Amino acid sequence: MSVGPVRFAALGDSVTVGLGDPLPQGGWRGWAALLAEAMAPAGSLELGNFARSGALVEDVVSEQLPRALAQRPSHASVLVGVNDTLRGDFELAPIAARLEETVVALRRSGAMVLTANLPDPGRMLKVPAIVCRPLARRVQAINAVFDHLAAVHGTVHLDLAGHPAVYDPELWGVDRIHPSERGHRFLAGLFAAGLAERGVPLWSRPDPLPSNPPPSAWAQAYWLATKGTGWVFRRSLDLLPGLTRLVLAEAWHEIRDQTARLDDRLRSELAQVLPCGQAERHSGELCGEPVGT
Repeated sequence: MSVGPVRFAALGDSVTVGLGDPLPQGGWRGWAALLAEAMAPAGSLELGNFARSGALVEDVVSEQLPRALAQRPSHASVLVGVNDTLRGDFELAPIAARLEETVVALRRSGAMVLTANLPDPGRMLKVPAIVCRPLARRVQAINAVFDHLAAVHGTVHLDLAGHPAVYDPELWGVDRIHPSERGHRFLAGLFAAGLAERGVPLWSRPDPLPSNPPPSAWAQAYWLATKGTGWVFRRSLDLLPGLTRLVLAEAWHEIRDQTARLDDRLRSELAQVLPCGQAERHSGELCGEPVGT
């Protein structure tokens, strides 16, 4: 198959870095590399993975986007938002504006943009409802923004929140936060299918089957005790305080039977950043001005 030169810029957080899909010689591979291999042969491919573990939406715009634009990408991906949902100072309006800034800049550069919304944390994590509810509320808000941007700017968009296969435990690593190799291959396959639906020629299709055997119980325990523990410790320093405040606020409202106020606050924030029809579809009857106005 004849496939033209591909310059693929991958922006995002640890999922796009490739955590959960280790290379035999060290480092990470991940879905972006797997997809890139399917998009073009090695001699016609330039992959720039600018993602960083722990990245926020703001980091993508300020640090990763300029480097991606300098690559003059033909394709670019933007997968980010999980770390923002764990912050105590979560504000939807600036997050929505910065996401649109990123997508618009990449589209104006001529790149075909790939996006995805976030899986439902209530189905992903085995944690108490008082932890899942505030996270799910924020994930819903970010997903509404991504869905809107996909519709307006024509991105190749994956609805990960609504895809039942996403919640298969085999697709997730031992930490239950990052995809396993099978999960990274699954994500690459979904994006490849989305590109094919747009008529984009592909060199091949990502192999859905892992090339490495699944880690043994000992290997999983070793990973948690070495690399996994270090990752959790680093993330705890910057994310745990915000998550703790979030859960305490949820508990305070629940004790006073005022949880509905938090839902109303989300509706109000969505009404400020989404067009009327989108806001209604995602959170009720409130409507506001579109993103970017």
